Amino acid sequence: AGYTDRSMIAYYLLVLLGRALSSMPNLAAGIAEQIRNGEIKKFLIQPVDLIGFLLLTRVGHKLVYYAVALVPFAAVFYVFRGFFDGWPDPTTIGAFVASLLMAFGLGFFLEMLIGLIAFWFLEVSSLLFIYMLLNYVLSGHMFPLDLLPPAVRQIFTLLPLQYLAYFPAAVFLGKIQGHDLIVGLWMQLAWVVAFMLLSRLAFHYGVKHYSGFGG
Repeated sequence: AGYTDRSMIAYYLLVLLGRALSSMPNLAAGIAEQIRNGEIKKFLIQPVDLIGFLLLTRVGHKLVYYAVALVPFAAVFYVFRGFFDGWPDPTTIGAFVASLLMAFGLGFFLEMLIGLIAFWFLEVSSLLFIYMLLNYVLSGHMFPLDLLPPAVRQIFTLLPLQYLAYFPAAVFLGKIQGHDLIVGLWMQLAWVVAFMLLSRLAFHYGVKHYSGFGG
């Protein structure tokens, strides 16, 4: 698929960068726990939006995370700089940054939606495990999706998970350019908006379904 041993190592380094931004540890499980133990009631009686509050919390978490991890990341990329074919052009860099930011949004709203399913099923740990397993493979974290047979790859690329890891890395490496890059960025944005709306709908109808008893 056009990968060399050097570009494969560069791909995995970029995937780690993207996954650090798009992963949301304990988000879905935390939401399910709040619904199960009744803590969710505070968002129903106070003028605080649950989704907005958690989004800002995750933004703060990622800012602190990258502030702390900046030096280790910089050191690793400096040591392995020989595996990259120089810096991409400014347009590619801009597209890469945009894809990383949207990967954050997509990862957040995906896990938010899974957590909100607890309004109906209470326990989402099994569903979350399946999601994490599929995410590890379908996002390109395990291997570049280019290595798949064309028919299988076509199916995988129709799913939103590729935008969490594979897409940003492929953009930086120049695997996606021109028209395909523009279409890919718009598709990534569309998935972010779609899951944002689904999360809002799930919260809206979940609150109507929710019942809390006791002091």
